[in-house]
Amino acid sequence: MAGAGGGNDIQWCFSQVKGAVDDDVAEADIISTVEFNHSGELLATGDKGGRVVIFQQEQESSTDSSSDAERVSSPTNKTQSHSRGEYNVYSTFQSHEPEFDYLKSLEIEEKINKIRWLPQKNAAQFLLSTNDKTIKLWKISERDKRPEGYNLKEEDGRYRDPTTVTTLRVPVFRPMDLMVEASPRRIFANAHTYHINSISINSDYETYLSADDLRINLWHLEITDRSFNIVDIKPANMEELTEVITAAEFHPNSCNTFVYSSSKGTIRLCDMRASALCDRHSKLFEEPEDPSNRSFFSEIISSISDVKFSHSGRYMMTRDYLSVKIWDLNMENRPVETYQVHEYLRSKLCSLYENDCIFDKFECCWNGSDSIVMTGSYNNFFRMFDRNTKRDITLEASRENNKPRTVLKPRKVCASGKRKKDEISVDSLDFNKKILHTAWHPKENIIAVATTNNLYIFQDKMN
Repeated sequence: MAGAGGGNDIQWCFSQVKGAVDDDVAEADIISTVEFNHSGELLATGDKGGRVVIFQQEQESSTDSSSDAERVSSPTNKTQSHSRGEYNVYSTFQSHEPEFDYLKSLEIEEKINKIRWLPQKNAAQFLLSTNDKTIKLWKISERDKRPEGYNLKEEDGRYRDPTTVTTLRVPVFRPMDLMVEASPRRIFANAHTYHINSISINSDYETYLSADDLRINLWHLEITDRSFNIVDIKPANMEELTEVITAAEFHPNSCNTFVYSSSKGTIRLCDMRASALCDRHSKLFEEPEDPSNRSFFSEIISSISDVKFSHSGRYMMTRDYLSVKIWDLNMENRPVETYQVHEYLRSKLCSLYENDCIFDKFECCWNGSDSIVMTGSYNNFFRMFDRNTKRDITLEASRENNKPRTVLKPRKVCASGKRKKDEISVDSLDFNKKILHTAWHPKENIIAVATTNNLYIFQDKMN
């Protein structure tokens, strides 16, 4: 399977960068989520301005013997055409608008928090997008024909007087330029008091969950006016509040199982067969704290910012401020693997607290075969960890390496002492440049990395 090679065995090359080059970045252009669809042919980004931009992979056939008819009938057949094409803009639409809650005198941002694709069932694509309060189901469809020859309508759309119709015509379809339309099919609103941080589609493809700081709701994709509350950790007295929900995800194969993580560094696995309200978890994953690392910042840096099941469903990955942990679902007392993302920042936690960077929420992702994990860091660095060889690599998303096929050089950060020639001092890292959102193509070694307002696409160097 593609992606089985190690992070160090793959030579990563620059492929594309999307977005403006300007140093003055408009707040609305900051990318807030990145997500490949199930085939990897489409890549969606959401931004703080409430827009969704979808990129489509151009088809490059390395097997010229395959006929045009074959390629048309199977546009997503990667095994046949070995697509290594570029991603170009396919559709852009305004998903959410700023709103105002008059009852609470609260402004609701249009920022897209999460995008999740539904598996493709027909010619159209469907995705869920959410801001802090409202989830929308969007249909993205193509139109390359238009009907002509109406009986009761002129070609310009005006209606004709039925009494003037003396002959009947059979309407026909005429070819037209390809149009990609995005239309909202469902709007799921008014179910969250607090800010939505996660949405996850169930493996039954009929239901999905949405999680905010204190509650998780279960929705049916066809029903917008009601949802079921399946987790509620809100205490009777809010002064007794000690933790919040930070992320939640359904198991990829088992439709009754989901997990949610907390700001206290714990992950709870729940089984919906046990009871309607899953306040009692089936499993609690928690690692005992190392007393030697105890500090004022311990609770903040142990907060989990992302949780992702492996494609196989055997493992799950969590990201806290300094590390990535891999948990075996059969072992609750400690992770089976721990990878330090930027341990050199442990001595800088005080200044990171003062500039609020310590509250940054980094996401993480698996490659297609669950053998490599990837997550972001500061200075536009991103990290990969090979689970088989235990090797890791630090790469940089930078416009300096923006010639196509340029191989990315591994970067090294010098924590203290004498700095070598190619190393970067920890004091010279730019904490305003950060990679919070990353995504890995489900079938190939193609990755998407979001810096502030730019989307970088890298791929492995094919000989």
